[in-house]
Amino acid sequence: MALLTPAITPADDVRPAGPPPRKHRPVARTRNKVLLHVALMLGAVTMIIPFVWMIFTSVKSPAELAQYPPTFFPQEWHWSNYADALDAAPFGLYFRNSFIIATGHTLITLVVGSMAGYALARIRFRGREIVFLTLVAMLMIPTYTKIVPQFLIVKFMPLFGGNDILGQGGTGWLNTWWALIIPGGLSATSIFLFRQFYLSLPKELEEAARLDGLGEFRIFLQIYTPLIKPAIATVGLLTFQESWNNFLWPLLVTTTENLRVIQVGLAVFQQLDNTSWHYLMAGTTLATVPMVVLFVAAQKYFIQGFTSSGIK
Repeated sequence: MALLTPAITPADDVRPAGPPPRKHRPVARTRNKVLLHVALMLGAVTMIIPFVWMIFTSVKSPAELAQYPPTFFPQEWHWSNYADALDAAPFGLYFRNSFIIATGHTLITLVVGSMAGYALARIRFRGREIVFLTLVAMLMIPTYTKIVPQFLIVKFMPLFGGNDILGQGGTGWLNTWWALIIPGGLSATSIFLFRQFYLSLPKELEEAARLDGLGEFRIFLQIYTPLIKPAIATVGLLTFQESWNNFLWPLLVTTTENLRVIQVGLAVFQQLDNTSWHYLMAGTTLATVPMVVLFVAAQKYFIQGFTSSGIK
């Protein structure tokens, strides 16, 4: 008697697809991690090479800079280029001016920007959304399109620099600290960042503070603001960096030596027919050091600030 065996259809023979064997997962994870680290290392090298080239160029002699093909590593290290660059112009004065302006911009931005960001995030008032949308629209305006209107406002500032009540007859804020500090004292970006941080904080803190009798300003100053240290570090670092590296605006509104900033002062090494590259790179290296030190000091809060604010 023949044994009857059940017929096996193709559908029964197909095994359900499942995850790969467990032993292969660590291998794939390790491979992906290695590829990620290699990509990050390549990106880091690409970013570092220009700074290394700048430092090497700053210690080369003019004769070596004129060689062809050019050399990457200096044949002789001329550290005296830094002293000669500082003696070529009053860079101590330029550093002081840049520091005063950058510090002023940072303080104004942190104080006024945090208040504006708190108001847009926590205080309900009529037209709040319209104000916020206007602020976002301001982020889309290129910086250089605002140079001419700002310059005209500074020049025709009433009752300053010999101007009358209508802003005529004088120079206004030109060649003054007012022109260097006030126009760049606040930006829409800083207000937007502060608003994003204040929105991320729990509302229960505000309600508990109101039950304890705290007013709006004390809630802002004592309850919420101490919790946004990453935002303060992020906005402060971005503002200081932008102000320190600003070149065009100080060049437009000042003509006197006493108000020159470091970025404008570096132009002394750039002539029409010749450029002293070794002095220019030495001065640029010295101008870069404060920003590098500031970023290293605030790196932890800076990275945390961008990850917490929801900006990708």
